[in-house]
Amino acid sequence: MNDNEKRKIFTQMADIFIDVANSKCEEQDKTMVASAFLYGAARFCAFVVAAEAGTEEKFDADHDSALRYFNNEFNRMFGEHLSDYKGVFTQK
Repeated sequence: MNDNEKRKIFTQMADIFIDVANSKCEEQDKTMVASAFLYGAARFCAFVVAAEAGTEEKFDADHDSALRYFNNEFNRMFGEHLSDYKGVFTQK
């Protein structure tokens, strides 16, 4: 699978998760939905780190680098999306 195909699948999966979150906003406050979405992402990422580690020793050794990686990725992506959404206020 090439990078374009991976990016397409990545974007499609993200859109599915966002669609679920958007549908939940019809029932709940969007800040609660965002918090639940963030909680779920954190929980799933912790599962991935544990599953990839395979042993408690490797899990412990990977702990700090996993925190750094996911924190950096979230901050980068969130910053990009905040910049994108800023345009909403300048479009009239």
